[in-house]
Amino acid sequence: MATPLSADRLLAALRAEGVTVVEHPGWRTHDRGRAGAWGPVAGVMIHHTVSSGTAHSVELCSDGYQGLPGPLCHGVVAKDGTVHLISAGRANHAGGGDPSVLRAVVTEAYGDRPPAPREHQGSAHAVDGNARFYGFECVNLGDGADPWPAAQLDAIERVSAALCRAHSWGARSVIGHLEWSDWKSDPKGFGMPGMRDRIQRRLAAAPAGKPPAARPPAPRHQPFPGTSFFRGAPSSPVVTAMGRRLTAEGCGRYQVGPGPRWTEADRQSYAAWQRKLGFRGSDADGWPGATSWNALKVPYTK
Repeated sequence: MATPLSADRLLAALRAEGVTVVEHPGWRTHDRGRAGAWGPVAGVMIHHTVSSGTAHSVELCSDGYQGLPGPLCHGVVAKDGTVHLISAGRANHAGGGDPSVLRAVVTEAYGDRPPAPREHQGSAHAVDGNARFYGFECVNLGDGADPWPAAQLDAIERVSAALCRAHSWGARSVIGHLEWSDWKSDPKGFGMPGMRDRIQRRLAAAPAGKPPAARPPAPRHQPFPGTSFFRGAPSSPVVTAMGRRLTAEGCGRYQVGPGPRWTEADRQSYAAWQRKLGFRGSDADGWPGATSWNALKVPYTK
């Protein structure tokens, strides 16, 4: 299990995976922290809203309803693939679930599906899933007939992969609500085993934005060389390529250059890029990290 991502890191991870994000007002501090713990987290849980319309579904998930106050998830996945962020903390989405399922998710030691759940909210041995899982509500009536557009399924794949990548999890850390609690049926209309296959294929590749249609192959991007590479004050074409990308993003703080030798100007430029992504404080210290580097998309250099 892992420490939950901060709001800034959650946002950066989603954007690095090519997710189209809308920040709902107040999402960074909107949570159910008074009701219990948030973390350590073990995985991602997928739901359907049993509602229609993006605006209505977002408000429902933000505000909740009588007997179940909001937020009801961390993000709402609309049919067009847009992800509306609702919360960065504890949310009322998972409820109680089976401890054997939690163990299977933590160890990722299961085959096609985790063990069938036998516990749910109110059971004596149920586990508090709201403390252990990120939750994404997907706009769908949940009747088995309401369609799941390709853009929506792609977004579910991307948000799941983004969190798995950020925590070094595999796809078996992503489950549906029906796999957590024995009285739930969501998500209804597509299978979680197939979605986990999609997520695992994405995790096997470097994160990238949405692929263009009928265009030449996308340029290769420089793999993250590690923070220690930069702390060693290298002289490398990688540093030059990075500096050019920072300048193109409006973050260059160079009097001369950029050049191949890592300098304080490079660190200040990279700190400006981290702040642009939403990092703050010590997370925007100018030393490259994997999430911000993948989002920068530095061209490949031999």
